[in-house]
Formats: sequence, C-alpha cells, structure tokens
Amino acid sequence: MSSETVASPRERAGRTALTEFTTRYASQIGITVAFLLLWATFIVLAPDTFTSDLIYKSFAQTTPYFAITAMFLTMVIVAGDIDLSFPSVMALGMVGFVWVWDATGSTALGVVSAILVGAGAGLFNGLVVTIVGLPSLVVTIGTQFLFRGLTLVLVGGKSFALAATRGDPTRELLVCKPFLGIPMEFWWLVLVTVVAWLLLNRHRLGQNTYVVGDNKQAAGLMGIPIKQTRIILFTLTGLTAALAGMLNSLQ
Repeated sequence: MSSETVASPRERAGRTALTEFTTRYASQIGITVAFLLLWATFIVLAPDTFTSDLIYKSFAQTTPYFAITAMFLTMVIVAGDIDLSFPSVMALGMVGFVWVWDATGSTALGVVSAILVGAGAGLFNGLVVTIVGLPSLVVTIGTQFLFRGLTLVLVGGKSFALAATRGDPTRELLVCKPFLGIPMEFWWLVLVTVVAWLLLNRHRLGQNTYVVGDNKQAAGLMGIPIKQTRIILFTLTGLTAALAGMLNSLQ
C-alpha cells in the first residue's frame, strides 16, 4: 500500500500546500539558502569578525542608503525601465535640504525641500522618458550628469558643511540615534520596504506595474494608464533617492 493511500486528508493537504509554497517561491527560497550558506562560510573562515555585532551594526548603518532607493527602483525595473541617475539625485536632494535649512533654520522645511527636489528630478526623468519617447537607459545616463553638474554649480564646485550656528539638525531628525540598539537608518529602510511591498503587491499601482512591464500593448488595450504609471515610479525613485542622500550626508 502506497504512502499516498495511507496518508490522512490533513497530511495530503499539508503536502499540497508545501508543494505550492515551494513552487511559488522557488527563486526566493534558493536565494535565501544561498545567502545562508555564504554567511555560514564567512563565519567559519572569519569567526572573530562575523560573530561580532559590530559588523552587523555597520551593515545596518551603511547599506540602507542604496537599499532605500533600490526598493522603488525595483518597481521601475519591473515596469521595464531603468533609472541610473539616482546617485546624482541623492546629492542634489541634500543640497536642497542644506539650502533651505540654512536659510530658515527649520529642519522640517529642509526635509520637505529635499524630498521635493528628489521628486522633481524623478518627475523630470519620467516626463522625458514617456513624452519624448527616449529609452530610459539613455535618458537617465544623461540626467545623471545633468543633476551632478547642477549640484556642483549650486555648491560652487566646493564641498560644504552645515553651519554650526544653526545647531544640529540630526537631533531633530533622529537619524543618528539607534533604536533598540540598531542604527536608525535600518528602521528607515524597513519603513520604505514595507511601503514599497504594499504598493507592489497590494495596490493598483503595483498591478499596473506588472502588466506594463510584461506587455505595454496589452496594458494599453486594458485601459491601464501606462505613461502615468511610469511617471509615478520614476518620481517615487527620485523621492527616495533624495531621502537616502539626505540621511547619508547627515550621518
């Protein structure tokens, strides 16, 4: 008698659920297993380093800057586009923060300014890509140099520091104060990741993103606003790039 015959309905249901889960998330499971094996290898080869909490705190403080931008950049890629200008947007957003903060002394206005600058840069990318019709790869390579040049012009080609007479804006932004022993940058990444996941998997924007990336012609026939969707994704990428740049520079 086969094991399938003697198995109870509950056991068969459990096997079916497990099979469906592993099939659906095969790539994620494979990546996770590969990461764990690599991590275990590092621990064996360098136990003094990779069993210390210092290296993980360092990772939690440094990797979020690009990971924050990568969350929405992933959505841009899912839609079939690419944005290579985000490093320059990070710098440009910080300039917007410093200028407004130095002029008004308001940290909140500085943050809003940085976010608006980043969103504006992303909106510019989206408009050029969708309205002019140029490939996003070509456009964002060009705007990468454009935004970087604009940043250098605004700061006069020199590095700059926050004016000491204004105090310390990081005290208000709480970007340098660990929470539960973990650097605050990591918690910002968690927040942005949750928002990006919800938009991609539980919101109409994410549904439109998948369809646009899979087949733009079919998306148009279905009535999906292709240009609007792509513009929103570029804008969100610019916004988070400016946020990441501001957090990086303040740290």
